[in-house]
Amino acid sequence: MSDVFPHGGNRSALAAASGRRPEDILDASASLNPLGPPDWLRTVLGAAVSELAHYPDPAATALLTAAAARYGAPPDQFAAGNGTSQLLFALPRLTGLTRAVIPMPAYADYATACRQAGLAVHSVLPVRDGDFDFSPEAVEAALDAPALVILGSPGNPAGRVFPARAVRDLAARHPESFFLADEAFADFVEGFASLAGDRPANVAVLLSLTKAFAIPGLRLGLLAAAPGLVARLRRALPPWSVNTLAQAVGVRALADTDYLRQTRAALPALRERLARGLSRLEFTVTPGQANFLLAKLPAKAPGSTALCHRLLAEHGVALRDCANFPGLSDRYLRIAVRPEPETDRILFALAAILAPSAAPAYLPKRVTPALMLQGTTSNAGKSVLTAGICRLLQRHGCNVAPFKAQNMSLNSGVTPDGAEMGRAQILQAKACRLAPDARMNPVLLKPTSDLGSQVIVMGRPVGVMRVKDYIAYKPTAAAAVREAYASLAAGRDAMVIEGAGSPAEVNLKAHDIVNMAMARLAEAKVLLVADIDRGGAYAALAGTMDCLTEAERALVAGYVLNRFRGDASLLAPANAFLRDLTGREVLGVVPHIEDLGLPEEDSVSFKAGEILADAPPTDPDRLDIVLLDLPHVSNGTDVDALTVEPDVTVRRVCRPRCPGPSGRDPPAGKPQYPGDLAALRASGAGPGDFPGGRKRPDRNRGHLRRPPDARPNGGGPARPRIGPAVGGGTGVAPRGHGTGGGKNADRDRGPARPLGLAPFRLRNPSRPQPRHRRGAGGGDAPRRRRAPRLRPSEPPGLGGLSARNF
Repeated sequence: MSDVFPHGGNRSALAAASGRRPEDILDASASLNPLGPPDWLRTVLGAAVSELAHYPDPAATALLTAAAARYGAPPDQFAAGNGTSQLLFALPRLTGLTRAVIPMPAYADYATACRQAGLAVHSVLPVRDGDFDFSPEAVEAALDAPALVILGSPGNPAGRVFPARAVRDLAARHPESFFLADEAFADFVEGFASLAGDRPANVAVLLSLTKAFAIPGLRLGLLAAAPGLVARLRRALPPWSVNTLAQAVGVRALADTDYLRQTRAALPALRERLARGLSRLEFTVTPGQANFLLAKLPAKAPGSTALCHRLLAEHGVALRDCANFPGLSDRYLRIAVRPEPETDRILFALAAILAPSAAPAYLPKRVTPALMLQGTTSNAGKSVLTAGICRLLQRHGCNVAPFKAQNMSLNSGVTPDGAEMGRAQILQAKACRLAPDARMNPVLLKPTSDLGSQVIVMGRPVGVMRVKDYIAYKPTAAAAVREAYASLAAGRDAMVIEGAGSPAEVNLKAHDIVNMAMARLAEAKVLLVADIDRGGAYAALAGTMDCLTEAERALVAGYVLNRFRGDASLLAPANAFLRDLTGREVLGVVPHIEDLGLPEEDSVSFKAGEILADAPPTDPDRLDIVLLDLPHVSNGTDVDALTVEPDVTVRRVCRPRCPGPSGRDPPAGKPQYPGDLAALRASGAGPGDFPGGRKRPDRNRGHLRRPPDARPNGGGPARPRIGPAVGGGTGVAPRGHGTGGGKNADRDRGPARPLGLAPFRLRNPSRPQPRHRRGAGGGDAPRRRRAPRLRPSEPPGLGGLSARNF
């Protein structure tokens, strides 16, 4: 493929030759950082966009200052260009020399640049095939006359590094010659000693920023040389050679040594994986120190050009054909070091052509297809959409399971084997027609305060942790997530994964295990979900994408607009705007559906007042149940059964109308009671300030009592009285209870008492009811029963609340 792709990386030509989309091609013909661009790239580019209204700095002052700080030489010893290629082609004319010496094999444009400048090229070929070590003696033997000597370190395509001391010695012995060291791949080499900051006057150094930072489309390179040569070079270059965006990125890149350290730490293992796989296929691999490998084809293999054509056409894999490298032949390939999944794909493609019988051994490990729903906010509807997709796939015969790595919710349930998991995943399991399994929600966080949560791993509590403690525990939790997912996904046709909150929460991304980190683990395609009913959906989607790294953006397949009311065709202009802005399509618009009748994942909707009524019923015959919205609500979905009763109104209130002192006897069963009690006291609620209230504690808790079917004063069936139940964090009482005529009615009936949100029990009306006696106002009042004394361990609480106080 040397006739078509002399440099590699030409995706447009590769796509045209293969009949594939450019994004479907695995391009290992260009050698870039396998980690991809740094996370800050889009942020820096976005911040510099406003400067595009002005001409760029022709002197690239900030960029050259950053280069001086990085390499330890004055700014007047650096020149910037539109990639190192521009500098390479400009320099030979400025040396005043008539010949060039180039050790081979070498980057083809070394010779091209010299010939275009009128220099005769002398190639120093390897003494024997496969011996690509730098030989100062061979170079010096060719310096019988002054010459421009161009050396690559690490060399392209062999990846070998020449000692900086050897170049200094050659330059000292041949002051009439000029030496150009190309360090384009030097940032990939651990402990590399650059010549950029300390070099003889007859040595210049090419420095590339596009390869180490994976930004070849931006075009940015530097030359370090003596001030006089740099000044002549700047005059020779066209004005404004480096645009505003490239200058801004260059300044940041030159200061980012951490990213380069991460790259050098990751590269050896990736390079060894590729080398080991090539050796198994009987390639002869040249040991190199860069981010690529030079490999000689097996004896029985076709030539490199024919092989590259087949790889591209049959597998969509592009490798660098080395047939056009002087000193090599059509028996060599240069292969870029890529991430593990891409390396496996390269090796399988080679095996399928060169060793078909052995190809199955190179098949990448099967990954269960996975779709992941992430939201722009909490409560965007991810849980219900996940359940819906699960049921849709299940109906089509797909063996599918749901998964959420980490859920923060007080709405939980119990699996058949006694493990605890989030209620949303229980619902999703039912959508898949599966029994709930703790592997579907391996980590459950149940908040106990604003600063801490009970941590439940694989259905079992492991402790109550504050935020910093849990962050330290995250690696253990992440291991449980990986194990649970691998076990659950094994053998499935598909997985549907739910994220948590938003992937754009930058304060949480460093230790994320539930959003993009989970998508990478599962190799899932991500749908971003926005609740358009709340407004701001398009801004939320665009803003979320802006907060994602390039690697994370690559996982996003498209968008879903949830809870839309109206004609979806009216969204077409906005959808087109979003596509042009972010490069992703709106793939679905889900209509708003009232009263789904499904349990809520957490208390977000309850707290927002979106689930229950706000006002008392106008029908006096309806049972009015009041739920106190305390700071901590646990298993709030327990009242769902009451909300579907036709003659019941369940409403949420945040505080009573009347202030008053604190009372006693809160609902039991929650660890958050002290905080809730303090909040209720702060609201001014107390038994002495409500009609029918009593200051003494009411100790008769835990059941629903039902008086006879007669209203006070003969007004039809009486509404039931409700007492408290174990667990929960909201209070409930029937509206207007205890207000029938007579001075003894309230006293005998007693005040309504709080009912929690944990499971409660209705007394069976078919069983014999307690005897009642007539109230003074004609209404029936239940016979008072002696209640047990409070145990010392029971906290003081609040009694005497009734629905009419709200």
